[in-house]
Amino acid sequence: MRSSLLLLTGVLVFSGWGVNVDAATDPLAEKIQRERKHLETLKDKIEEKRKRADAAEKKRESVLQGLQSLDERLVRHRQDHHDINRKLRQKDRELEEITEQLVAMRTSIQTRREAILARLRVQYMEGRFGYVKALLTAGSYNDLQRRGQYLSAVSQKDYELLRGFRTDMGRMEQGERQRADARDGLMVFKQSIEKKLTDIRVLQREKTLYLTKITHQKDAYQRAVEELERSASRVDHLLQDLESRRRTVAMHPPTTASLPRGVRGALPWPVEGQVVSFFGRQKHPTFDTYVQRKGIDIRTTEGSLIHAVMSGSVVYADWLKGYGLVIILDHANGFFSLYAHASKILTQVGEQVVEGQSIGETGDTGMTGENTLYFELREGAEPVDPLHWLAKR
Repeated sequence: MRSSLLLLTGVLVFSGWGVNVDAATDPLAEKIQRERKHLETLKDKIEEKRKRADAAEKKRESVLQGLQSLDERLVRHRQDHHDINRKLRQKDRELEEITEQLVAMRTSIQTRREAILARLRVQYMEGRFGYVKALLTAGSYNDLQRRGQYLSAVSQKDYELLRGFRTDMGRMEQGERQRADARDGLMVFKQSIEKKLTDIRVLQREKTLYLTKITHQKDAYQRAVEELERSASRVDHLLQDLESRRRTVAMHPPTTASLPRGVRGALPWPVEGQVVSFFGRQKHPTFDTYVQRKGIDIRTTEGSLIHAVMSGSVVYADWLKGYGLVIILDHANGFFSLYAHASKILTQVGEQVVEGQSIGETGDTGMTGENTLYFELREGAEPVDPLHWLAKR
């Protein structure tokens, strides 16, 4: 019995060892282990690539954000150029005033010089004792007193003449130094202007290349269109919100509002220029894509004044991607107007403006390569064709 138990135990132990040996040498188990390690390596690589893609996406500027960054730098440079130009004009006027003062001083000095020379000639002719002779030839004491008073007055006059001459000479020397300093300042401002103009030209070329890339590379163009649509949606939501607030505050139209229905086709133009892009569906000249335009583009000269087409209040005055510097007016009669691509804003949110008032200056900010004004007119939040409302030309 005991020998049988030992034999069974030996068989079981031997059998257990046999299983372990077979598992260790099983090719299927080895393959599974290799695949598991390969999967773990792939997971690590995928995670690394995902992190890199996220980092690259965060670093990559959007098309319109890159465009706005260029515009902001251009606006700053143009403002600096404007400020330097203003200082240059001030320095130029200062130089003109100094030159006029110097001309007057030279005339005064010449007059004094001639008077001094005349007195010197008289004194030379009278000799060293001219004054003494005049006194000695007096006929009486009273005559002597009169002659003495006269000679004293002449001497005082000569002294004042010389003192005035010296003063004028000192003032002229000071004026010459001021004029030299003004000329130096003028040269510094001119050099600064040339540098600013160079910087502006460089940025303009950079923007032109940027726009060329957008309009000639389909993927970049499509991205720009998508971002423009998002910006347009932001405008839509803003105007819808304003319209909703207006209806909440006033359930009836304001009695003082001059509804434009009576002046359809007679509104003043926001700026003088040529319409180069129209309201409605537009096709891209290169790509087979369409864009629904909610306003018009008016080509004009840089810095032209932008005028409010109706009285109203300013509800937006800031940057908007793709549109550049933007002004939106609420006309409190059911209409809004939008003015984009400005180079300068001359108003602020909350300000009340009247029809024809200057609210900004035209420029080329936003998705445009030339000086244009983008103009929208909305009845409530719905865009309408501005050409139906603006005065015929």
